[in-house]
Formats: sequence, C-alpha cells, structure tokens
Amino acid sequence: MKVLFMISHPAHFHMFRYTIDNLKRNGHEVIIVIRPKDVLEQLCINAGIRFYKVKPRPRKGGMVGLAVFLIEKIYEVLRIARREKPDMLVGSDGVVAYVGALCGKPAFEFFEDDWNIIKLYAKMFFPFYNNVVCPYVCDAGKWDYKKIGYPGYQKLTYLHPRYFQADKKVVEKYFPVDDSPYYIIRFAKLAAHHDVGVHGFTKEIAAKVIGMLKPHGRVFITSEAELPEEFEQYRLRINPLDIHHVLAYASLYIGDSQSMAVEASMLGTPCLRFNDFVGKKKISVLEELEHTYHLTNGIASSEPQVLMHHIEDLLTMPDARATYHARREKMIADKIDVTSFWTWFIENYPASAEDARKADEEFWKQFK
Repeated sequence: MKVLFMISHPAHFHMFRYTIDNLKRNGHEVIIVIRPKDVLEQLCINAGIRFYKVKPRPRKGGMVGLAVFLIEKIYEVLRIARREKPDMLVGSDGVVAYVGALCGKPAFEFFEDDWNIIKLYAKMFFPFYNNVVCPYVCDAGKWDYKKIGYPGYQKLTYLHPRYFQADKKVVEKYFPVDDSPYYIIRFAKLAAHHDVGVHGFTKEIAAKVIGMLKPHGRVFITSEAELPEEFEQYRLRINPLDIHHVLAYASLYIGDSQSMAVEASMLGTPCLRFNDFVGKKKISVLEELEHTYHLTNGIASSEPQVLMHHIEDLLTMPDARATYHARREKMIADKIDVTSFWTWFIENYPASAEDARKADEEFWKQFK
C-alpha cells in the first residue's frame, strides 16, 4: 500500500512521525508532502525524512491571494499524487480532501479542534473527506457521520511514554539541569484564520511575568513572532527536535499557544494558557485536560491579574511537578496509544472505520 501524507505545521510533523515509521516498518510506501511553515522543513531535514515541498502560504494578498494560493497548492499536490499514485491520502491540510476526491482515492482528516473553532476550514474541506478522525471529546458538528472518534489526544502520538521519554542529557546540551528551576514562556503569532480577534500576551504583561519568574529560576522564551529587543536575551536557542525534552523538565509553562499547552499537559508540566480562546471559545480537548485531569489552567487575556495569581500559586505550590506528574499518569491510563490506533486504522481501511464506529471499551484495550 502507498500512503501520501500532507504536513503543513511543525506540530503535524511530530503527530505523524511514528505512524509513518510504523507503516514503513510494515512494508508500506509513504510519500511526504510539506508546506514549509516555521521550523517544519528543518524538522524533516534533521530527522532524515525525504519530502516534496510545495510553496509556502503568502504573507500578503488578502482573501483573493489565499484563494489563488489554495488553487495553486491543489494543483501542486495533485501533480505529485498523479505521479506517485497513492492508495490513500492522509493529513491535516484541506488540500488532501480535494486531491483525494479528484483522484478517486480515500482521504482522511486527523484533527483535534472542534468544528466551530475552525468553521471556515470545516465548511470548505470536511464535505470532501471520507472520514474525519479525532478524539471522542471533539465536536465534528454536522459532519459527525464522518467522525471516527477515539479515547486519546493527537499529541499522544508522539508524547505517549511508549514513544517519548524525557532525557536530561538532551537538555544539558544547552544548559545545566540542576536544582534551579527554569520556566518556558511561549508567544504565538495568533495569525491563523480562526485566531482573528483573539489576543494573548502584550509586551507589558510579558515583562511582568518575566519579572515574577526571574527571582525563582531561569526564564526562556520560545516565539513564532519577532521578539522585542529586551526579550532577546531570554530566547530559547535549541534544535527544534529537542523542544519536548526541554519542556518536560520545565517547572512551569506559560503561553498563548494552544498547541504547546496541550504538549505541556501531555508531559505533566504545570501549565497556564493565556489568550481569548479561554471563555469565548471552548476547546473540548483543553476543557477536558483542565476540568477532568487538572493539567492546565486557562486565563482570558482580559484578566492578567488572574494570570499573575495563578503564577504565584504555582511558584509556591509544594511538589508542583510531582503533583502534575501524578495527574498525567491518570490521564495516560485512561487513554490509548494513538499512534498504534492510527496505524491500524490506515492499514485496515475501510473495515477499520466500521469497527471503530462500533467500538466499546473492550475494543480499545488492544491499543493500550
């Protein structure tokens, strides 16, 4: 079997990496297509993965420019698909839906956002996917009939203990890991279509957070955007492949990135997320991680004083890391090895879709 994967975000590189490895190990052929974004291309190069590259999304041009870009991207990926002749297409990029339909091949969306968080994307692409594969807690809206739900999270595909064990030696390539704690702050661009009008850190709030953390340990910033000059001294300069080791040993993660908040939760790192998704738009995965497993806390950007209060609580909380690691263990015990499930689903399609729809608790034990 030949499977084409379309990857358009660094997080999706991590998400599909072990499923791709499993498929190759099981004798299947895999074609990788990427749309360069942030460190995605470098991640692929560092991991020794061969790939086709389509041109990146334009920074300007408005909706007309995006429409032209979409048509061009469909054409680029369609040419690759016709050359490679995959049996199915997999990804988290909507182009996969159209190319699959044009080639008459099954195409699958693997996602973790509720449909109403990604309304435009869902309306444009979900109708053309054969199935949308997501955690049980996610809302697929009127496309629920296409939903293949599972008891897990996307980021467990690479942060499940079966695939990832934090290594202190990796962190110590960059700085010593001793009794002095360190803290990770993440600034996201918040420039995606579903982020319009959503805010997070301001320069003033960031400065105050840094001021609170510095007396207790080292502060590192990871950012998609350019940093103000006075913050450059805190920039985390590491190989992007090592970020999860560094995040795992942090004493606290604070950021306006949804994705890294989930990653911190998967690792049992105390976690605060600060943006306008909190309260305005409920994201089911983060709601479960917060209210069922108590692995993260969300604070709206209109309430910086609440953020400072939570930071103070975590800085003074006895054995905070041990407490969060125990909560993580409870979450891991409840969930499946998602990579194992995704591999099985792809290899056994279409029968796998019917089996997963009828799945009971006993069924999921095979993926524990």
